[in-house]
Amino acid sequence: MRYAIVTETYPPEVNGVALTVQGLENGLRARGHEVSVVRPRQASDSAGLEHELLVRGAPLPRYPGLRFGLPATRKLAAAWREAMPDAIYVATEGPLGWSALRAAKRLGIPAATGFHTRFDEYMRNYGAAFLQQTALRWMRRFHNKGAATLVPTRELAQFLESQRFDNVVRLPRAVDTMMFDPAKRDDALRESWGVGRDDLAVIYLGRIAPEKNLDLAVRAFRELQKIQPRARFVWVGDGPSREKLAQDHPDFVFCGVQRGQAVARHFASGDLFVFPSLSETFGNVTLEAMASGLPTVAFDYGAAREYLRDGVHGAAIRDGDDDGFVRACADIAGDAGKRRAMGAAARQAVAALRPEQVAADFDDVLMRLADTRRAYAPAAST
Repeated sequence: MRYAIVTETYPPEVNGVALTVQGLENGLRARGHEVSVVRPRQASDSAGLEHELLVRGAPLPRYPGLRFGLPATRKLAAAWREAMPDAIYVATEGPLGWSALRAAKRLGIPAATGFHTRFDEYMRNYGAAFLQQTALRWMRRFHNKGAATLVPTRELAQFLESQRFDNVVRLPRAVDTMMFDPAKRDDALRESWGVGRDDLAVIYLGRIAPEKNLDLAVRAFRELQKIQPRARFVWVGDGPSREKLAQDHPDFVFCGVQRGQAVARHFASGDLFVFPSLSETFGNVTLEAMASGLPTVAFDYGAAREYLRDGVHGAAIRDGDDDGFVRACADIAGDAGKRRAMGAAARQAVAALRPEQVAADFDDVLMRLADTRRAYAPAAST
């Protein structure tokens, strides 16, 4: 089969959407399919690979280093006429994503979309809560132009269906347990953080930005520090809030953006993962932390709702219970035996998840769309 994936973010950009999309691409390729990728040209690109179609882009406001694709309907339609995909996956809702849906409709190619980002929640986090419903209507209009909207959790599927999103399909996620493994623990790395063998390293990994609810993470750490005075808070990632956090908290350890095996070493070298975000569609880092043997404290939605058992693998806190989040962090931080037991149980809970199964499920969705292609008559040219 011949598939096309359209995305406005892609490695070496580091974020959950980029890495998820690359994983889906690699999974389809490993299953023997021909896969082309449409994405904005990045600063590091001299020329695209043979299977890539690069389009013009522009910087994404408030997200340094990321770009969005500019409209490219004619370019996509021309490329796809020459090498017609059997089905298309549109991963992002920016101008490039809209162009892809328009081109697919003109050519009669079935397209699935991926719901990766809660832009409606971002409106609240960036001081524009009055735009939440507008953002949700905009996303519904976008996704309902496709033949299926892929989501990672049952919870999100139910929410979107309640908001009149059509043809919502759950595509579960997985984690590479060969990469994310407690065996990657690195005492030399811990020492560079100022953490001894028996000291506590609290890890946050992700974008350092307002939508991640980071004030709560800081509050929780300061509280657990009363029990573990030698604890260090290690931040892996970057974002617009990093500079102020570093100024306000000079004892915090900032490691910057890490990739590949380095990410796995950082996770495995920690002792407790705190993830206070309330704006994720899934939260891949939750699975990565669990696979690395870290007890995890997160709110009870997304990946935590699907895989994290409260009191067994860490703590799954109900939405709005900030005090409960803080208490859980302090409780787990203060009991080394509990941390070890929870970390081992967390690893075991995700040990059976296989990226290969995700690829097979994704392939099945696209193949079923391709099989119904005759139902998609080309629209008249405009």
